[in-house]
Amino acid sequence: MDSNSGRRQFLQATGTAALAAGIAPLVGSGGAAAGQARFGPVKHINAGVLNVGYVELGRSTGRPVVLLHGFPYDIHSFEEVAPLLASRGYRVIVPYFRGHGTTTFRSPSTPRNVDQAAFALDTLALMDALGIKRALLAGYDWGSRTADIIAALWPERVKALVSVTGYLITNLEANKAPLPPAAENAWWYQYYFSTERGRLGFQRYYRELGEFIWRFNSPTWKFDQQTYARTAAAFTNPDYVPIVIGNYRWRLSLAPAEPEYAPIESRLQQAPTIGVPTVTIDGRHDPFTPAGDGSAYRDHFTGKYRHRTFDVGHNVPQEAPREFAQAVVDADRL
Repeated sequence: MDSNSGRRQFLQATGTAALAAGIAPLVGSGGAAAGQARFGPVKHINAGVLNVGYVELGRSTGRPVVLLHGFPYDIHSFEEVAPLLASRGYRVIVPYFRGHGTTTFRSPSTPRNVDQAAFALDTLALMDALGIKRALLAGYDWGSRTADIIAALWPERVKALVSVTGYLITNLEANKAPLPPAAENAWWYQYYFSTERGRLGFQRYYRELGEFIWRFNSPTWKFDQQTYARTAAAFTNPDYVPIVIGNYRWRLSLAPAEPEYAPIESRLQQAPTIGVPTVTIDGRHDPFTPAGDGSAYRDHFTGKYRHRTFDVGHNVPQEAPREFAQAVVDADRL
């Protein structure tokens, strides 16, 4: 699929109304019915090597909040969180990561880099392009990792942090160590992606695989097909498969690290602490939650800190939107 047709399909998919019961209509809601806030439209801006697709809600003068999604998910994880925060006066930015949705590379010759540093630099470039010097960062999965990196290395850009599953900065050397069998089983797709069969399988069955992972990651979440379809539209991006495959291979040291990120990566491999005000969250039914009480990663956070556990799975903002939004507000107050 070419990028233009993918973008048209995606803009259609994102013109949905997010349920946000009890929230007043937001600025730019386009006349949405009472009790609902429109999630969109998707905007675009050149930022670094990318043309970033993102949704923006709330007052332009509000305190900025950047919400970062995971894999295999997209910005719709925040379709209820975003209007909740906008109704509290925040300026909410929800971008698609590289390889997802309507975010595209500005040049076909730009390397499709997959190192963890690339996603952090993408987010900083977006903040710069939007004129945001300092923001609250909140995310889960890939989004937690990206927000953690920025909070650790560029704390002056972060007002506060909300991080699901706590400290997720990848340590490549530590990542070579085997885990107990149950934990390895949960990571089955990272090993699948490490094979040529897995790459071909993901390319052919990316939609089915994403839904399978959703059900495994969140065993108590009863999402419907319309909910999944809204997100699966983001997977038609022509760079989706190579970015995902490459990132998981990079984490297992099966793909080379890019020399341009070496100064950043050398700092990240030292497991830098995070000193900005932070709320960490665990999902009680998340198969990737280390302990559920935050103790496994508590020492990485040296600033003002709170931890919460919600009775949900991996996709915390979509499964518990009000609780997640409240965590952002509370982190801002630390």
